[in-house]
Amino acid sequence: MPRAGAEGGGSLPSVAAATSVPGVGERLQRQIPAASRQVVAVYGDGRDSATSTVVFYAKRGAAWERVRTWPAHNGKKGWTAEHRLGDNRSPVGVFTLTAAAGVLDDPGTRLPYTQSEDYAAPQWWDEAHWHDFDYVIAIDYNRVKGAPPDDAEQPLGEERGGGIWLHLDHGSGTSACVSLSRAAMEYLLRTLDPAGHPVVVMGDRAALKN
Repeated sequence: MPRAGAEGGGSLPSVAAATSVPGVGERLQRQIPAASRQVVAVYGDGRDSATSTVVFYAKRGAAWERVRTWPAHNGKKGWTAEHRLGDNRSPVGVFTLTAAAGVLDDPGTRLPYTQSEDYAAPQWWDEAHWHDFDYVIAIDYNRVKGAPPDDAEQPLGEERGGGIWLHLDHGSGTSACVSLSRAAMEYLLRTLDPAGHPVVVMGDRAALKN
């Protein structure tokens, strides 16, 4: 079974006979579309932890195969089932992945991709954050599916927050996004396929099991 060695990390659920996504309970499992064949699973280390492990699973027949594993960061205050604007927690749930963008040119993704300097982080941010948005993949939480990642429409209302993305890591927790290495983002961008109905399943390990 292919696995990432150089970037792998953290203790992960067993993948033996994985006819459901490992470590994900029945409630969230039911929210994964039947047509989905690609899952980005974010296993948070704890409810109040900013560190997590991301696993990319591909469905082969009836089984979910673990393909790649990377260390990651999430909201600096951890996770919540009721995300609110400014709470610095990432939302727990299952969300589709339908659009990407970045400061850099399209690396070869099948997702709709918007290249623009407008995605650049403000220069008044700490220098460690300047490349956060070189590549982004929109997480479809409180946004219009398929719209560019910076689309401002928030169907649940502004108080529920938004603009939650997969993006490049800066070495610490985020406002609510999930951040990964450049290599991980390039892999996901080149691998995620709208025909596979990709989703992200994300939360702290305890919440994912519920």
